[in-house]
Amino acid sequence: MLISLEWLSDFLDLSDITGLELAERMSRTGIEVESVENIGKDLNNIVVGEVVELAPHQDSDHLNVAQVNVGSSDLSQIVCGAPNIKQGQKVIVALPGAVLPGGMEILESTLRGVDSNGMICSLQELGFSDSVVAKEYAKGIFILPEDAPVGEDIVSYMKLDDDIIELDITPNRADALSMYGTAYEVGAIYNQKPQFNLIEERDFAKDSKLGQVQIEVESPELSNAYQIRLIEDVEVKASPLWVQLRLMKAGIRPVNNIVDTTNYFLLLYGQPMHAFDFDQLESKTLKVKSAAEGDSLTTLDGVERTLEPTDTVIASGDQPIALAGVMGGLDTEVTNNTKNVLLETAVFDSQRVRSTSKKFALRSESSARFEKGINVSKLNESGEQAALLMAQLSGGQIVDGVKEFNQLNTDNFQISVHNNSPEKKLGITLTKEDIIKIIDRLGFEVEFNEEEFIVDVPARRWDISIEADILEEIARIYGYDNIPTTLPTTPSQPGRLTQKQQLIRKTRTVTEGLGLNQAITYVLTSKEHASLLKSDEHSLVELELPMSEERTVLRQSMFPALMEIAQYNQARQNKDLAFYETGRVFFGQGTHVQPKEEERLAILLSGEYKGSQWYESKKNYDFYVLKGMLETYFESLRIASQIEFKSTSEIDVMHPGRTAIISLAGEDIGFMGQIHPLVAEEFDLNQGTFFAEIELDKLVAYPTADLVQTPIAKYPSTSRDLALLVDDTLLHHELNSTIAENGGQYLVSIELFDRYVGENIPEGKQSLAYHMTFQNPNETLKDEDIEKVMTNITDALKDIEGLEIR
Repeated sequence: MLISLEWLSDFLDLSDITGLELAERMSRTGIEVESVENIGKDLNNIVVGEVVELAPHQDSDHLNVAQVNVGSSDLSQIVCGAPNIKQGQKVIVALPGAVLPGGMEILESTLRGVDSNGMICSLQELGFSDSVVAKEYAKGIFILPEDAPVGEDIVSYMKLDDDIIELDITPNRADALSMYGTAYEVGAIYNQKPQFNLIEERDFAKDSKLGQVQIEVESPELSNAYQIRLIEDVEVKASPLWVQLRLMKAGIRPVNNIVDTTNYFLLLYGQPMHAFDFDQLESKTLKVKSAAEGDSLTTLDGVERTLEPTDTVIASGDQPIALAGVMGGLDTEVTNNTKNVLLETAVFDSQRVRSTSKKFALRSESSARFEKGINVSKLNESGEQAALLMAQLSGGQIVDGVKEFNQLNTDNFQISVHNNSPEKKLGITLTKEDIIKIIDRLGFEVEFNEEEFIVDVPARRWDISIEADILEEIARIYGYDNIPTTLPTTPSQPGRLTQKQQLIRKTRTVTEGLGLNQAITYVLTSKEHASLLKSDEHSLVELELPMSEERTVLRQSMFPALMEIAQYNQARQNKDLAFYETGRVFFGQGTHVQPKEEERLAILLSGEYKGSQWYESKKNYDFYVLKGMLETYFESLRIASQIEFKSTSEIDVMHPGRTAIISLAGEDIGFMGQIHPLVAEEFDLNQGTFFAEIELDKLVAYPTADLVQTPIAKYPSTSRDLALLVDDTLLHHELNSTIAENGGQYLVSIELFDRYVGENIPEGKQSLAYHMTFQNPNETLKDEDIEKVMTNITDALKDIEGLEIR
């Protein structure tokens, strides 16, 4: 929300307050300020000019030579290439010596042999964004009103020396999405009561046209208030300069006096409105209803959209003419030919507005306010005032009366607060008089009794509903900086880490020792990314009021977040990635039940882990590098002997031939492998990207072996090699397990040191060579002892089908 200090000053005395001072105070009382901008603070030597004479440039087919009255005794000659310049216009003139935004200095110059003493400016050249300049001036200079005083400073005339404060409005403070709500907020900060000067009523026309209009609301769940007013005999034209400037400062492009009025009151009251061309309605029966399957509507942006029953529409008869709360239809748009305007003010269901807005990617000022909530107590006043201004700006006549469906409850509501709550919960001691002053500054009313005080909260603050909300209001108006800092008094007890905390610390130590960089990511992600690795048993946990489309649900895996980080780094030419993260995932367990939380470890590898050198070639991360890291991790936890890697092709996001389930004592605790090439391509990652995820909670619960320190053996070890010819489908793990189970107590290590497939090896076979080391810590092993063990091993291996000992 962009707040103009000049506009805000209509309601409060801010003569001695700057935008930066106000931004500081608002930030300290709970509404974050993104920035403070002032277009006109550095503009000078720019005045109102009048084009007295205009002639074509002799050496150009698009330039004109203008003689401009700038309030001095002599006319200024200016060469101008704007296509919309005409004789007699009042224009913005930057005189020699002026410096425009961007650092462009205006000098006396010669253009194609003709002297030019200044510049006739567009709004963009004064610092306005293209997106807020009226389309008729988008490609040319801005034309000032005929009564603009020649020679007056343009900053003063257009009120450009105005601090524009950008508020970052959170969903719980949607009341500040209007000048009305912001005025009350600022009034509370500076202990002022905002004053709102309403437009005086004028004579209303008696006409049967409004009597022709009928309103039908399918269900109060779609809209619990819908009002229609009729303004006749309007002249559609440009709005006055003051209206256009206030809209532009708020980031809205002026269109015409009718549309601008609806946008003006959207900013003033936070109440979205829409204007229909009354004469273009096929039926005078307006229906608020769910769209029928297959209905279509061409919206104001010229796009035809196919509707669904989840969309709420305004229909003329059965023909949709607007997406309720989102955007109007092209067929009933107000144009220069419009004579009679039907003005709509309404309240629509926030969830359906959000659903439609999200589906069609139509995020508008109206939809944003309906989604977060509006001040329903001002529905009627805002509609009346908008109709009055519309009639005033267009020369039209308001038809007496209003057609409406209204089931709103606009009563104030009462909240009880215990008398000792401020001291007990805020840590501040307030007298009865202190509380009355604070509540009065907020514009609320309060009554006291023996044990509690009751606060009467107006409907404009619909975010306040419980005692904690009142205490928050008291705290922020009292001043967070004024609340004393105290330490809690609790019994002292020695602290220590829990088993889980110890495991997480150990995990970080080991993974960082392996050369991995820690990532800390959001637990929130999009539905699309969350569905990449989603539990079939548990639903996604969704936020009711997400702050962005990319952060709407809690993750069920660490996969989406690390993939997003990898994509971010790859896009910035950081191609060699080695990340780990310890964090939580969340699983829905039904309505009104806390989600289940699990602690996870995730690792992502991509690119090179060793660069090319003169003495060796580069080495890329691969399946076995990741597996080795995990084995090192499990060894550090003393559970490596209970870990098993089992091939799987059941995880959709992983490569079906290069993925393994990780099991601990027969229980699955995670997975590892190469990311599926199609998924990697979707995230713009290279094909050699690897990922692992482990459930840390299951590691915490598993009893680890005691750490036993043994002296270095005094007696030598001995070794044997064994070459096997086996089927190429036989897993190394099976052979390793067989050797270990039959190798006796003195077998200390098994190493696969060679694998060969090719010449002299039958098709479908592979040659594997194992190196086994034996050692007795108490005496030297004898050959006969080793041979006996080797016989046990070979006998066991012979039971494996298709195995041949070479």
